[in-house]
Amino acid sequence: MRHNDRARKVLSSYGNGVMSKTTVREGVSTESNDQERAEAPRSVGGGRAFALLLVITGAAGLLASWIITIDKFKLLEDPNFTPGCSLNPVVSCGNIMKSDQASAFGFPNPMMGLVAYGIVIGVGMSLLGRATFPRWYWLTFNAGTLFGVGFCTWLQYQSLYNINSLCLWCCLAWAATIVMFWAVTSFNVRNGFLPAPGWLKGFLGEFAWVLPVMHIGIIGMLILTRWWDFWTS
Repeated sequence: MRHNDRARKVLSSYGNGVMSKTTVREGVSTESNDQERAEAPRSVGGGRAFALLLVITGAAGLLASWIITIDKFKLLEDPNFTPGCSLNPVVSCGNIMKSDQASAFGFPNPMMGLVAYGIVIGVGMSLLGRATFPRWYWLTFNAGTLFGVGFCTWLQYQSLYNINSLCLWCCLAWAATIVMFWAVTSFNVRNGFLPAPGWLKGFLGEFAWVLPVMHIGIIGMLILTRWWDFWTS
């Protein structure tokens, strides 16, 4: 009897030790998995409205780039060709196309737009198909739109104050680029991909439309004041 009691105690203590070790290991494993999940890059998709906005703005920019490219080729074939959007001394696409600024990188600027706006449409269509992308993808996309709006700002300055002419198709591309830039930036801020205070996240969640409207409004006021005498004559 004493021998059996002693054997039971040994087995009991051994069983408790195994159980406790197993519990500790399971606890460590669970904490480790939770930490890995927290550190893993999140993949996020956009809503239908955001996806449609990218498709529409990308299509608008692509249309403008396509028409300007065709007119540019016609102008190269015939220096006397007058583009259809050359309406008066101010709204004159021909003056823009003949300028050095129209080929800032050694080739016509709209050819770059054909690629860039096509990518934007592709992203929008992917989101409509419920695709999700990680943080690095959204930040890269945001950097691309930042370059686009920066390049458009430079072209706006050149158009207003150096070339002294305005192109309606260029204006469409400018507006499309401004809207998509602020939309993507707001999306990244709201999802925590770009650091921002809580009040800014809340503002962009409710009034994301304010920033592109203000941006386009400022450009419109600059155009209005630049040729005020012409518009009012």
